Amino acid sequence: MNNKLTSVIVVVILIAGGFLLFKNKIIAPTDGEVNNYMPVPGSNVEEIAPVIVKEFSVDAVPFSFSPKTMAVNKGDTVKITVKNLEGTHDFKIDEFNAATRVLKAGETQTITFVADKTGTFEYYCSVGSHRQMGMKGKLIVE
Repeated sequence: MNNKLTSVIVVVILIAGGFLLFKNKIIAPTDGEVNNYMPVPGSNVEEIAPVIVKEFSVDAVPFSFSPKTMAVNKGDTVKITVKNLEGTHDFKIDEFNAATRVLKAGETQTITFVADKTGTFEYYCSVGSHRQMGMKGKLIVE
């Protein structure tokens, strides 16, 4: 008799515990219960501006970059792929903390940054005296 009573108590405790455990659980909504009130563009919700990516390909040869000038707008994401065609060169724009590693002939590297200030900024090769010998150009941010 004692075993029957113990078994009944265990079953009652399991049922009560299961009920307490699951009574506050939220069940996934059915199609009729889904909230269809989502923000619409142009409503009171602040819209996010699209990301503009300006891409450039820059060729590096002894004492010269091509192109010599690149222009973007403030806020643009700038993506520059530097191809070293001859010699050993790097590419730097100090104001945006953007730089490639030193590239050997035939190597390529891409850098990306946001043009978050306006002005004319010099890009250059910092290897040896390449900058002083004319290996530089201008990034114009309007």
